[in-house]
Amino acid sequence: MARIELDALKRKISVFPRKPLIHRPTPLRRLDRLTKELVGPEIWIKRDDLTGLAFGGNKSRKLEFILADALNRGADVIITWASVQSNWCLQTAAAARRYGLRPILLLFNTSDLAPEYDGNLLLDRILDADIRIREAEKGKIVSLEYVAEVLEEIVNEVRDCGHTPYVVSVGGSMTGWSMTKPLGAIAYLEAFIETCEQTREAGAGFTHIIHATGSGSTQAGLAVGAKSLQEDVRVIGISVSESREVLVPIVRKIGRETVKSLELDVDLADSDIIIMDEYIKEGYGTINKDTAQTIRLLFVTEGIVLDPVYTGKAMAALLDLVRKGYFQKGDRVVFFHTGGTPALFPYRKPLVEFLS
Repeated sequence: MARIELDALKRKISVFPRKPLIHRPTPLRRLDRLTKELVGPEIWIKRDDLTGLAFGGNKSRKLEFILADALNRGADVIITWASVQSNWCLQTAAAARRYGLRPILLLFNTSDLAPEYDGNLLLDRILDADIRIREAEKGKIVSLEYVAEVLEEIVNEVRDCGHTPYVVSVGGSMTGWSMTKPLGAIAYLEAFIETCEQTREAGAGFTHIIHATGSGSTQAGLAVGAKSLQEDVRVIGISVSESREVLVPIVRKIGRETVKSLELDVDLADSDIIIMDEYIKEGYGTINKDTAQTIRLLFVTEGIVLDPVYTGKAMAALLDLVRKGYFQKGDRVVFFHTGGTPALFPYRKPLVEFLS
């Protein structure tokens, strides 16, 4: 396995067309007060909640490539799915509107919260997205079989009306349907490069990346970046939904498709995919006291807002790992803030109760 130079890797990514959506590079800074309070490794944050589209978030990086692919295929409708308060669906709807496509969102109610026009769902409504809400098992990611059944009906409906649909998986992660290349992971390989360049400019190499992992492409892209550039960094995904046994094969598949698409001399092994599933706790989309207190702590110390579904849980895991001595004193840990903050507001009742 040969190491590839950073500029050569950037050239490989530049072959893929994109439509501009985000401000880059997103900020990277040291969390001074949090680092001091924890008395552990240096904690840094990569602010991908500040990408700029519809309250920001990591999905906008992916959608630059995905929207270009949809438009190149002549699509005039984009269809995707996720949970009711999905930041992915909001970002997709906003990106679609930005380039003149009609967004259809298949939203599954996977939490105990009744669907109401608040948070991301309110913004979906303001965007005039075509919203289809279905009930699903609470605290779980919806099965692909159920999704495929409903999607087929919607796709046929769109085609019967004379339109051309582009169907993309939750999170822009898995290939299939309309997306033939792992565009979401390619976008996060590029984000890894961006972070490397920033840390070199700051004169502060990093030892770990911590982020929330769900549909898999963010972790796949970061892991391929670390392996390709042979950076001595551990990419750690904090699962918000499924067990490690479920997620590792998904990340591995997306990662290997990324390697193939970019013609990299990289062997992504299971040992390169670090996923911690012990912080799922009560299940996907269910907030607990640890998450609520973590959201408060980061807001109080650094003025940064997390969301209760993804980044709140991932940061709670990071704090717990620091307190348990997982990191060395000299380590530098980069926390990827992947966005989703509008989802905070529908959780106002349990948040207030946990923080009272």
